[in-house]
Amino acid sequence: MMARTPLRALVEGGHRLISRLTSTSPGMPSIGTHNGKFHCDEVLACFMLKSLPQFTHYDIIRTRDPSALSNCSIVVDVGGVYDHEKLRYDHHQRDFNDTMKTLNVLDFETKLSSAGLIYAHYGRRVIAELLALRDDSTEVNILYKKVYEAFVEAVDAIDNGIPQFDGIPRYHLGGTLSNRVGNLNPAWNDEDIDVEKRFHEAMKLVGAEFLDRLRYFHRSWLPARELVAECVENRFDIDKSGQILALDKGGVPWKEHFFTLEKEHNLLNAQITYIVFADTTSDDWRVQAIPLDEKATFENRLPLPETWRGYRNGELSKLTGIPNCVFTHMTGFIGGNRTRDGAVEMARRSLQIAGKYLDYTTSRCSNHRCLFCAQRDKSGECS
Repeated sequence: MMARTPLRALVEGGHRLISRLTSTSPGMPSIGTHNGKFHCDEVLACFMLKSLPQFTHYDIIRTRDPSALSNCSIVVDVGGVYDHEKLRYDHHQRDFNDTMKTLNVLDFETKLSSAGLIYAHYGRRVIAELLALRDDSTEVNILYKKVYEAFVEAVDAIDNGIPQFDGIPRYHLGGTLSNRVGNLNPAWNDEDIDVEKRFHEAMKLVGAEFLDRLRYFHRSWLPARELVAECVENRFDIDKSGQILALDKGGVPWKEHFFTLEKEHNLLNAQITYIVFADTTSDDWRVQAIPLDEKATFENRLPLPETWRGYRNGELSKLTGIPNCVFTHMTGFIGGNRTRDGAVEMARRSLQIAGKYLDYTTSRCSNHRCLFCAQRDKSGECS
């Protein structure tokens, strides 16, 4: 079990960090960025740098004056230079096309902004510092990828004008973090606005959201990985086919972890098709078809039988021959039963009706309960 940072310590540490973002010390080294209208990328870059002991007490100098920038210890989002050795992190130059992938950091291909550049070089240290972990720990490595994917990448894309999808958007999405940071800039007809104060307000906003997401990923999302790994490893205790998973807790974010584990351990041949889990709003159980990927909902590997769909309670139990049925969704992607055994039976029966049930009764691999036993053929032998 991986060590956990107490939530109270993380929250208090976050508050201390947010409160010191505006601290300055005359004569101290400085972080340089551009003046004028500020954007989410350099705001996030400055927040991440200030979260590290190395840069905590650095002043933030907002200017476009080359001579002033040359005196800054580290420069982000201005200056026309990306050079890690010289601590220069701009992305506006014509020949800049770096991504996490080209930097051999992560397998993401979105062009980096100053936020992504700082995250590429300092992100692991930032996460380790905020969570009081070693920067080479397994936790930090997993969270480093997750935080980029779920938080930083969108900042990179928006700043570089990269749309989320092809085609014309059907509506305006005005509530993104980048939008809210932009809204802190003074309007054209505002008077007597302290832009530097607004910049630091933006840092507090971005910092609070970064900490909030990091807390969630560390305390809720990451522990779920262990639960999913356990239910994959113990799937033969649920059914001899190994095609049905069971989570005893509802609300667990299982999809992403399942697909990651399936890929990492080459489990595609195991043909895991359904998962049952406790309902968070009642004492019932749900049986859900594994989706085609972590982002899909209705499209799945094997819907519950068409003849069950739309039926409920006693009528459904009579139709299926399975006691305590609650419902089957019209699309067949999910159903319910009042007991775990009933939900498992709904999954088992669905596999049998479709002719996709794997029966290893006659021959089993000696290591059949192992998470890594993915090369089993239909005779039950490992190749």
